[in-house]
Amino acid sequence: MSSEYPQDLQYLDSHEYVRLDDDIATIGITQFAIQQLGDIVFLELPEIDDSLTKGEPFGTIESVKAVETLYSPLSGIVIERNEALINDPEQVADDPYREGWFIKVRVSNPEEILKTMTAEQYETLVEGM
Repeated sequence: MSSEYPQDLQYLDSHEYVRLDDDIATIGITQFAIQQLGDIVFLELPEIDDSLTKGEPFGTIESVKAVETLYSPLSGIVIERNEALINDPEQVADDPYREGWFIKVRVSNPEEILKTMTAEQYETLVEGM
């Protein structure tokens, strides 16, 4: 098993990850997505207190190659956003799973995590791409 996809995270097929600690979800994008995008030049994230719905867009990430929509893995209210990344978006590539998170959300329905993928499932998905 590759250490490229941390075991303590859950994944979406749209390449977002989520780490759920009690009712707080930390959301970002995977190393695979960053490699596909190339140099990140702009990041648009929701505001504090914005409401998110599982599967719905919550922002965009822009690289020199493309603009990609970010999708929420869980429903809830944004309680924090990574201002450092908004000011310096290419930092996300340095450490996407720790310092490179995008938003933190107080989740309204933690059971939604059951509809995400494990690290093994996600790795199988991206190996097929």
